[in-house]
Amino acid sequence: MKSTSRVLTVALVLLAATFPLAAAGNNPEIELSQMLSGIFKGSTPGNDLSLTIRSVTTDPEHLYDLFLQVSGKYQGTNIRQQGLIRLEPQGKSVYFGYIPHFDPTVSSMSSNAARFSDEEANAACGLVMGPKGDGFYGETVGSTCARAIRGALGKWTFEIEPGSMRIRNAASGETLRFKRVEK
Repeated sequence: MKSTSRVLTVALVLLAATFPLAAAGNNPEIELSQMLSGIFKGSTPGNDLSLTIRSVTTDPEHLYDLFLQVSGKYQGTNIRQQGLIRLEPQGKSVYFGYIPHFDPTVSSMSSNAARFSDEEANAACGLVMGPKGDGFYGETVGSTCARAIRGALGKWTFEIEPGSMRIRNAASGETLRFKRVEK
């Protein structure tokens, strides 16, 4: 009886240990959140940007919120932006919402990381990201992100894969590639 109990206990521990992995396979928000989390560095010519994307606790209804900080230079221009990425379920896809913080003092550690002015809330943009290959793919609708992300005029596509991301202007072909350098 003791050996059966021991075997059952070991089996339950192994099952409990693998449950988060199984849940991630059935939960695209977890998968996308894990792919986006970390520090990414620009890997295309003229792209000396650094993206720091960290999980931020806002409230129990938004478990997959991430705080984005962009800093560095793009084609010689200094860039500093920050905002909240909100991931929400859309069946097998994920709604990817971005709400900018125009106040440069707001960070992921700020108590107001999930509070926005009317101007910030009105500048928010989003897209639906669906599974593609090992990652996710989505595109903005027209210039909906132009206020939230300086210079994001027109339609942009986003491809996220484990360890990398690509952001591309659909009309001009301008492409920003990023590689994860730290988890």
